[in-house]
Amino acid sequence: MEKRVALFAASFISLWWLAAPAAGQSSHSLRSPDQRIEIRVRTGGSSIQYDVLLKGKPLLQNSSASINIDRTQLGRNQKVKKTDQRSVDQLHQPPVRQKSERIREHYNELRLQGEDGLTAVFRAYNEGVAYRLETSLPRTEVKVYGEEAVFNFTADYTVYYPQEESFFSHNERSYTPRKLSSIPASAIASLPAVVDADGVKVAIAESDIEDYPGLWLRGTAGSGLAATFPPYPLKESLSKDRDYRVTEAADYIAVTRGTRAYPWRILAVAENDGDLITNQLVWLLAKPSQIADPSWIRPGKVAWDWYNANNIYGVDFRAGINTQTYKYYIDFASKHGIEYIILDEGWYRLGNVLDVVPEMNIEEIVGYGKQKNVGIILWVVWKTLADQLQPALDQYEKWGIKGIKVDFMQRDDQIVMKFYHDLAREAAKRKMLVDFHGAQRSVLLARTWPNLITNEGVKGLEHTKWSRDVEPEHNVTLPFTRMFLGPMDYTPGAVLNATKETFAPIFSRPMALGTRCHQLAMYVVYESPLQMLADSPSNYLREPEAMEFLGPVPTVWDETRVLEAKLGDYVAIARRHGRDWYIGAMTDWTPRELEIGLSFLPEGNFQMQAYQDGLNADRMAGDFQLAKRQVNRSTRLKIRLAPGGGWAARIRP
Repeated sequence: MEKRVALFAASFISLWWLAAPAAGQSSHSLRSPDQRIEIRVRTGGSSIQYDVLLKGKPLLQNSSASINIDRTQLGRNQKVKKTDQRSVDQLHQPPVRQKSERIREHYNELRLQGEDGLTAVFRAYNEGVAYRLETSLPRTEVKVYGEEAVFNFTADYTVYYPQEESFFSHNERSYTPRKLSSIPASAIASLPAVVDADGVKVAIAESDIEDYPGLWLRGTAGSGLAATFPPYPLKESLSKDRDYRVTEAADYIAVTRGTRAYPWRILAVAENDGDLITNQLVWLLAKPSQIADPSWIRPGKVAWDWYNANNIYGVDFRAGINTQTYKYYIDFASKHGIEYIILDEGWYRLGNVLDVVPEMNIEEIVGYGKQKNVGIILWVVWKTLADQLQPALDQYEKWGIKGIKVDFMQRDDQIVMKFYHDLAREAAKRKMLVDFHGAQRSVLLARTWPNLITNEGVKGLEHTKWSRDVEPEHNVTLPFTRMFLGPMDYTPGAVLNATKETFAPIFSRPMALGTRCHQLAMYVVYESPLQMLADSPSNYLREPEAMEFLGPVPTVWDETRVLEAKLGDYVAIARRHGRDWYIGAMTDWTPRELEIGLSFLPEGNFQMQAYQDGLNADRMAGDFQLAKRQVNRSTRLKIRLAPGGGWAARIRP
């Protein structure tokens, strides 16, 4: 279970009853512990309305919240019958250290209990604000016909908007900058949307989803964004083995309990772009861990087969989906201290996750991995697994499988959100890790189920197999956008690297846009406690210098420092694991020189091994130089980044 250390808890909140515009209406104010951020809330009108101010300057104005339950709009003309306030300051020790070994939770909270059975809870953190709605209704079961959540900004700002075609989606989007007013109501998006309010970044997200659909956004054709939700499925139809689509939907979004708390709506506020990377609000607002003893959860790296199409060479067997190939993966993983390999699509006959293809001997592969201290993770299609859940997981447990990669959900309606919880729970009973692909919203369960070790729902490296979309500007946008939600299974590690001019999407022999060091830096910049090595083991074995970094680089961190950061342009991050520090820096197609200091180091001398773009990396993207030197906390480094370049270093005592 998570460890929690209370620093203090008091009842300090600035709560002001301001002049009400009319009878029955009231106004309230709440400030963050450092007093920088203020929420002003008004009740008694057509909905609960609020403003968000930073240092006295409004960021959002006349934003609104209400919920329609059984065709009654709760929050409209609301009369507050009771207010409560509290302040909390405590430390958490997460069982999986995505960013740090300790997380501080410090907020002021205001609860407004209405006469209609609706309570609005607002929290002000130094890192942003959040609110949730709670109901206390006499009915055991209710239908939610809609939830109003409108985020109105004070000007027509630019938003990084992950627009989608429909609610049926892998959520692998580009975060495209556009003006708020240019987004029509028909243009829906997944999360997060990051608004640039004259330099201050505001990330819209959510947390603690249970028995409810995921929040999506739509345009308002004005200076705001509004919530929209996938409706409750009434009929579903399976296409092939994986596309389980909703063919008939209700006019409501959820069937749920009359007394409950609804998900948190989050507005993270970052005066510096890098503050989005260290912001922990999504994790803090999630339901605490439901695993009593998480000590068995083992983060690590994974040798992955699907991206590189099993392009193994220099061997005396036919490479493919067969036992010999995966023993080769295990040998590679064991040699470099890599904790897992994954058996992706092809190990079972599609449609039955217990029907192993004859070329594969799962018991032999698992046994061989056990000898070499390498665990096995199995890929499965979610719907097939859901239909065979208990017998499949029981069999995987007997085999000794360490985790499952579950794919192709492409939904986050109420039914599929329940599946995410159910699967994480059942996997935890069998001490199995879970990596959800094929959807994004499941990542929000990573605190509640820490065996949910990583999550895709990101336009990652695999897209280079068929498109040019995953290029350096996209790569340096993700740390500020998708990664804000939680662990991000981008699947880095390409050692076939290309410039703009030399790139071509080749499905069976993929290459990545940007330099070799751009890829190496991802292992520090991108957060994923289960981090893939996507390229062929045969390619890695030809790169002993690169493996000197990729072998030992951790996937969990005791401390994170953002050194330089600008959304969509560049990022440089230092992370500590034990006594070792790692630094990763990345740029877009613009070559840059960054100057960074090492003042985060303790006293004493350290040995640094750095990987830097070669002098010809702008022409030959795989060109890099390995440099070693002694450094200390007074050292300042000048890092030269080629177009689409990167820089990575390991610093040891």
